[in-house]
Order: sequence, then structure tokens, then C-alpha cells
Amino acid sequence: MTDTEALLARRRRLLGPNVPTFYEEPVQIVRGEGVWLWDADGRRYLDCYNNVAHVGHCHPKVVAAIAAQAATLNTHTRYLHDGILDYAERLTGKFGHDLSTVMMVCSGSEANDVALRMGQAMTGKTGMIATDNTYHGNTALVSQLSTRRPPIGGYAPNVRLVPSPDTLRAPDGGTTFAAHVAQAIAELEASGHGFASLMLCPFFANEGFPALPKGFLDATVEVVRRAGGILIADEVQPGFGRLGTHWWGHEALGFAPDVVTIGKPMANGHPVAAVVARPDVMQAFRNAFGYFNTFGGNPVSCAAALATLEVIEAEGLVVNAREVGAYALERLRALRHPMIADVRGAGLFFGVEFTEAGNLTPAPDFVIRLVEGMRRHGVLLNKIGRGANTLKIRPPMPFSRENVDLLVQTLEAVLAETPMP
Repeated sequence: MTDTEALLARRRRLLGPNVPTFYEEPVQIVRGEGVWLWDADGRRYLDCYNNVAHVGHCHPKVVAAIAAQAATLNTHTRYLHDGILDYAERLTGKFGHDLSTVMMVCSGSEANDVALRMGQAMTGKTGMIATDNTYHGNTALVSQLSTRRPPIGGYAPNVRLVPSPDTLRAPDGGTTFAAHVAQAIAELEASGHGFASLMLCPFFANEGFPALPKGFLDATVEVVRRAGGILIADEVQPGFGRLGTHWWGHEALGFAPDVVTIGKPMANGHPVAAVVARPDVMQAFRNAFGYFNTFGGNPVSCAAALATLEVIEAEGLVVNAREVGAYALERLRALRHPMIADVRGAGLFFGVEFTEAGNLTPAPDFVIRLVEGMRRHGVLLNKIGRGANTLKIRPPMPFSRENVDLLVQTLEAVLAETPMP
């Protein structure tokens, strides 16, 4: 039995079956720094996937902030401490649209769970809408919106999943998507559940991040407002400047949400998430639910989040995302391969969609072989989209032009050695 096989057997024994790992040959990571990861054999990998380490793995400023606060105090928010207020002021300063109140939690799943209940509190209704190729977390409530693993017993009757945009195959300026949302609202109202909220990622990340024009959601926003529901932007993936042009995906798409949820990147890997909402939405939730989160907003988490925000600003990482991301798209679009159907993205969130040569039928098996080939060559990325046929490239924010060159050169080599179906 190899070391990897022994480790996998130990996982199964202690953690249970079907605990997911990346790659056919899982990688045992033991150290990280910046955009690099090292495995147990000392091999270095270029990390082109992890948005959790937003400002780079083990950033010294974030590590120091965590250590200093952990050595001083860590408790919950039923005692007063400045840390959560200092961070909330800095964070809400990055938002417009009167998104000025914050609830700190520990994961994106928790944040989205709270956000959906905010919709219930504001409207007195329970109907929820999301796209039909999305993922927003794994609490009992939020998993009702997941299309990866439908809930046992089927979706609840107060849930509607609308077709996600796919501008490669069905160009849509936004009116078709809005019509689907309007139909879902009408069904929820007719069923007696009523319409409470529409939740979506403003980059439609899990849907394969289709290339959408600014204003794409204008008609949808009008439909939601007219129906009296609230609009929730899940910024766990596109937030904190990843798209390069704006701090938030909803800004890039040009709409004003009522609630924003954030998570993974906000504290560079420390388990921190939050809900940012208008004061009236927050008040409605606070009045309707006796919610308290023991670890949400603790001083160590707030120190980690504040340090991460400060690094983004001090190191100019939003500008870096814009400039390096544009360079990456330029390099990727220069690749020539009969199965490349599209190269798209924004900032440091981009990818390549592969289809059968000569048509737009997804080629997921080919993409899986590419992902595995890239891992063997020392570059970590993955796949995404309805057809699981798009390479998902989402590196830490300090990613450089030199890193792009290595990524593209490696992909070119892997494409050359991977047989076409």
C-alpha cells in the first residue's frame, strides 16, 4: 500500500466514505506560500484554483494578525469588543446602495441561510428562486437550491430553479432570464407560498461564468422589485476585487442587491463569512429570528478579515487582477485547438470551454483529462459549468504575468499530449 492509499484508507475509516478529494491521484498538501503549494514529496504546484487564500497562502500580515489577537483575546459578540465594529466600518465602506449593516458568521453556507431567512422576514413569504445549475451551500435550507445533489425527497414546493444563462449557445441580453424569473414568481404566488427572494451569484460562477453584458439583470431586478421580493447577491466567489474592475460582482454587472453574502476569501482561509444588508432588512431579520452565532464575529476572525482587506488595498490586488487577468485572456485566446469553443472571464477568474470539434456539444471527459494532466505537470485547476466542460481558473490574487506564462505554456503542452475523442 502506498502512502497515498494508506492516507485515503485512514480518511475513510475516520471521516466516513465519499469525502471528496480533487484529482484521480489526490495531492497531499503540506505547505503553502503565495501562489504556490507543496506536497508531501516536496513537489511544488502553481495554485490556479484556490480563492480561499485570496491574498496568497500564509500571507505574513494575516498570519501575524491572527497570532497577535489569539494571544490577547478571543470570545463571542455577547461581550463588547472593538474588532467587529472596526471591521464592519471598513467593510461597509466598500459598499453602496445603503448596504451598511453586517452580520458575521463562519461560512458561506451560514451566510446564505441567513440571507434567505431575511427574505422571509421582509416579505412574510417563503418562495425562493435560484438558477438550475448553481450551488450556494449545504445547510438544510440552502441545499434546497443546490443542483449538484438534489435534496432527499426532492425539492421543497416553495423552491423554483430557473434556467441559467448560457450566452455561448443561447445569446440573451437579459430578457429571457427575466421572463423565467417572472414565471417562477407567478408559480410561487399561485401555489400560496409567495415570493420572498431570488439568490444568485453575480458572476454566475458555478454556471460556467457566461460572458454577460453590464445591465444583463436590469429586467430581472425590475421583475423582483415589482413582486416585492428581495435580491440576494452571493459574492463568495466574485467578491473582494477578484473581477478586477470592481470590488463586487454586482457592481460589475450593474445592479443593486438588497443583501450580499461573502465568505471564503474574506479572511484568507480563516473560517469567516458575513451577510451585508440594508438596515431595514437587517432589522426585519433581527426582529423575526433570535439568531446568535457563537464564533461569528469573534476577535480573531475579525482581525484576520481586517488584515486581509488591508492587504488587498496595500498591495493593489484589484488592479493586479484587472491587468494580469487581461493578459491571461490574451494568452489563452492565442491558443489553437479544434476543441476550444470559448475563452472568457474577468480579472482573476477565467477559463476555457471545450466542446466536440465542430459543434457545441460539451466535452467533459476531455476536460477531466486536461485537469489531471495539468496536475501531473504541476498546475492545479479544475472544471465547472453545466456540462463540466470548462476549465475553472481562479488563482490567489497576487498571481503574476510570469505565473500566467507558466499556466499557458503548461496547458499548451497538456493539450498537445491529450488525445481528442
